[in-house]
Amino acid sequence: MTSQRPYHHGNLRRAVLAAALDVIAADGPSALSLRDLARRAGVSHAAPAHHFTDRTGLLTAIATEGHILLTQTLADARDLGDLGARYVRFATQHPAHFQVMFRPELLRTDDPALVAATDGTAQRLRKGVAARGGTDLELAFMSAWSLAHGFATLLLAGNLDRPLGGRDPEEVFRAVAGLQFAPPPS
Repeated sequence: MTSQRPYHHGNLRRAVLAAALDVIAADGPSALSLRDLARRAGVSHAAPAHHFTDRTGLLTAIATEGHILLTQTLADARDLGDLGARYVRFATQHPAHFQVMFRPELLRTDDPALVAATDGTAQRLRKGVAARGGTDLELAFMSAWSLAHGFATLLLAGNLDRPLGGRDPEEVFRAVAGLQFAPPPS
């Protein structure tokens, strides 16, 4: 006889998301199991499926939430360097989201909520790039995004610990962006 736990939880969706973010931060997205997350939340193993259907649905929800949080973080950026520094800040403050958001093989990339959230992030980044001017905005967008994303990824992996030498990563990023996007010498 199997003992079933009653489905009584104040906010199961939030509890499962929080537990999933903890697992991802500690062990990466490959360590996620809905059964384990249900156990952590103290509910039946089938309960999380009511909110997320499956593991891919859960990861898609995490990516969607991440893009919403990133867009909010970028909202009041003063300039392109500040926009990138805020991107780096988001990655350090939300490393589990960051690990999932840019991994299309883990997600339902056609999920309407994810598409809307991703578009919000891209629009905010493009707006920051467009404010700087230039001729090929799409190339400038890819360049700026690659710089911020690459810096954040290297930072999270510990590859910049030595070069940073204890300096604030956001300030270092601003300096790097200044070098990268400085006007060419006349």
